[in-house]
Amino acid sequence: MSTVTTQAPTSVPARATRPAYKVTGRRVLRSEWAKLWSLRSTWITLGLALVFMLAFGLIMLARYKSLTTSGRPMDGDFAAADAVSLSLFGINFAQLALGVLGVLVTAGEYSTGMIRSTLAAVPRRLPVLWSKAAVYGVVALVAGTIGALAVFLFGSGIVSGTHAALSLSDAGVLRSLLAAGLYLGMIGVIGVALGAALRSVAGGISVLVGLLMLVPGLVSLLPSSWQNDVSQYLPSNAGGSMYVVHHAANTLTPGAGLAVLAGWTVLALGAAAYRLVRTDA
Repeated sequence: MSTVTTQAPTSVPARATRPAYKVTGRRVLRSEWAKLWSLRSTWITLGLALVFMLAFGLIMLARYKSLTTSGRPMDGDFAAADAVSLSLFGINFAQLALGVLGVLVTAGEYSTGMIRSTLAAVPRRLPVLWSKAAVYGVVALVAGTIGALAVFLFGSGIVSGTHAALSLSDAGVLRSLLAAGLYLGMIGVIGVALGAALRSVAGGISVLVGLLMLVPGLVSLLPSSWQNDVSQYLPSNAGGSMYVVHHAANTLTPGAGLAVLAGWTVLALGAAAYRLVRTDA
């Protein structure tokens, strides 16, 4: 009599399956946040923006104080300055640093070809632009606000006892300092949009500098009856009306200046979105 032995079939281990990751707005934001802080240029440029605001603001405050104590006459604009306007003198230089970094955030990916990998991971494209603008806009806003508050708090004591003296509790001071940070944040977003629309670092920086620095100078060549009607709607002048304590008669109110600058920001983002959707990377 023979016995037949049967061997139980061995179970085949199940093949490990990779988890499926879904593209969500939060994950795109986290990706852009990580990419922003992985660049050395981010740290350098943000540091330069803060140095510009602090250095030039403190220099102007010290100069005002020295002229006051020396008894020498001041020109009209300088004599009418206050602690906020003196402290924020460096914002003209900080806006260039933050705007240029905004251009690099988007145009830099086109120059290296990394944008193809980014758009392959996020096929819908537009969330990439919104995430870049949101992440960098918040970073520029925070950096600008810190710089504006720091230079005023450090420098307001320099002009104490003079006609320019102001404290943080005075009417309009805190609003002006926060508006200065908001202005720099919006300039950063415009830089991001220009980089995405032009896809060139040199081109984006050139347009940004021309828009902020050269066009206002060209407008000054127009007949005087046209200058005020045109110049107050330029981005830099509209933004400047946001962070002044007392606006002049021929300038926009802070609210109107914010609306005009917001319009420029939306226009730049719209142009960037149109090109991103319509053309290949």
